[in-house]
Amino acid sequence: MTMPDTVYGAVLISFIDFFLSMLIISGIGVVLALFPLLNRLGRIDDATLRKSQH
Repeated sequence: MTMPDTVYGAVLISFIDFFLSMLIISGIGVVLALFPLLNRLGRIDDATLRKSQH
């Protein structure tokens, strides 16, 4: 599909760009929302760290 070199083509590209940017921003938001869940999964006990010998 080729984009016409007219105002219609420019508006069409603008709408496509807008929706794709919203999709990417939403994806980043989902990844950032998962960080607290990952933090709970990787909880480290201080007592275990003190007992371990390196």
